[in-house]
Amino acid sequence: MMQQARSQWRRLARGLAVIGVSALVVATGRQALAEEFKTGAISIAQPWSRATPGGATVGAGYLAITNGGDVPDRLLSATAEVADRAEIHQMSMTNGVMKMRPVPEGVEVPAKGTVALAPASHHLMLLGLKRPLKQGDTFTGTLTFERAGTVDVTFVVEAMGAKAPN
Repeated sequence: MMQQARSQWRRLARGLAVIGVSALVVATGRQALAEEFKTGAISIAQPWSRATPGGATVGAGYLAITNGGDVPDRLLSATAEVADRAEIHQMSMTNGVMKMRPVPEGVEVPAKGTVALAPASHHLMLLGLKRPLKQGDTFTGTLTFERAGTVDVTFVVEAMGAKAPN
């Protein structure tokens, strides 16, 4: 009886150790994704997206771009592994009507300034999704800047309807 109790305690301890290591791996992964991505004077913070329903063909990407340099730069284009193409778009409201339009000229990032690509504003439109975006997943993308060049980023997928990254 005592031997059986010890055996059960060992199994329980091993199970708790596995859970603890798993939690550490998840926490470390989330922390790594919270880091900034850099190229030249440009830093990218918190790239994220929203989960999409099954069958959706479009999604969106959001992030903050900081230019630590002394001259303006411009986000010219983007790609995302989960979409056939990504475009820079701007959403606005005029007399209660939502308007969305591509911004082929890109988005200027002022010297020593920050620009947020966020819901109801500038954002990356992900067109031709290859799979649904599921909360907790990640996907990679590349941003191209006029001066700083390209930078690879990793987007974290948040809940449907999320207003900001977790």
